[in-house]
Amino acid sequence: MYRVFEALDELVTIVEEARGLPMTASCVVPRGDVLELLDDVRDALPGEVDDAQDVLDHRDKMIGDATTQVAIAVADAQAEAHRLVSTARAEADATVNGARAEADRILGEASARAEAMVGRAQEDAGRIVQSGQDQHDSLVSRAHAEAERAIAAGRAGYEGSVADGRAEQARLVSQTEVVQVAYAESARILDGAHADVDRLRQDCDSYVDSTLGTLEETLTTTLRTVGRGRTALRTGGVADFRD
Repeated sequence: MYRVFEALDELVTIVEEARGLPMTASCVVPRGDVLELLDDVRDALPGEVDDAQDVLDHRDKMIGDATTQVAIAVADAQAEAHRLVSTARAEADATVNGARAEADRILGEASARAEAMVGRAQEDAGRIVQSGQDQHDSLVSRAHAEAERAIAAGRAGYEGSVADGRAEQARLVSQTEVVQVAYAESARILDGAHADVDRLRQDCDSYVDSTLGTLEETLTTTLRTVGRGRTALRTGGVADFRD
């Protein structure tokens, strides 16, 4: 390797000392000496330089092969990635569709149950309302009958008392004091009869009012039950029919 540098130095010296050509940058060097020095340089170069040159010569081919392999690997990876993404999307779509179908089924069952519950609630409410109406009609009829009976009894007592008073008045008409007593007794009897009639009417009114109050509570409870059923149907929840 030392001979290489030595030969290069001699070549530099020859070029520097060569005779230049006029009007040019060229010079005249001894061809034989230069060629001999170049041969010395070639012979002095080690074998590894040739090997390195071979490596350099094959570098582009190796780089091209590596680039091709990398491109193939990237293409395969991309294809596999696309396949995996497609598979994942298909599985995700299938899962979503299944979930939607299940949700629709559950919603349908819930709606059917809610409609059935509301239907039963409406039937129960109708039955309760009809029963309440029947009870109301029966109670009102009985109250009216009781009132008519009490009024009839009061009128009968009143008319009997009036008749008795009139008879007593006729019998005692010739006696002033007796007549006055008869008038007072007649007035007392008439007042008692009126009081009895008023009491019976008040008792009848109280009975009818109590009966109607009970019916009102029953109808209010029924209406709340129907309202909760309708609210549950609109919101999709489950109605609680307990008070």
